[in-house]
Amino acid sequence: MTGSRPDAAQQRLRDLALLRRVRDRIDREYAKPLNVEALARAVHMSAGHLSREFRVAYGESPYSYLMTRRIERAMALLRRGDMSVTEVCFAVGCSSLGTFSTRFAELVGMPPSAYRTQQAATGEPGMAPCVEKKVTRPIRNREARPTART
Repeated sequence: MTGSRPDAAQQRLRDLALLRRVRDRIDREYAKPLNVEALARAVHMSAGHLSREFRVAYGESPYSYLMTRRIERAMALLRRGDMSVTEVCFAVGCSSLGTFSTRFAELVGMPPSAYRTQQAATGEPGMAPCVEKKVTRPIRNREARPTART
């Protein structure tokens, strides 16, 4: 007779493999229209179950992970300086400039237009892309240090 422990452990490993597939798809297809329902359907899970399990495994919801990937890519495009904020918004898969700007400001600490201006003035030519990605990675709200309120 098989106990429920090995079955539960095997199921957890299967779920983690499916969650990795979802995360990899988000990383690959961040600029395409993606939603939690479609991501869940592709791995035969309900949207609610996918969201809960994804949050447990990766510390954030699939939507939040997707938006972080989009903002990271937007930061790189804005540093290049050859696209407008609106062009960048649509290039990374956002359909609303307002939502894009709000999320960008939440993660980066300034609006995309200010970021683009700042990067144009202080850009670091010759910085290795891997170093640049680490240095400029957006900080999620829960990772940010608390600030003193005045």
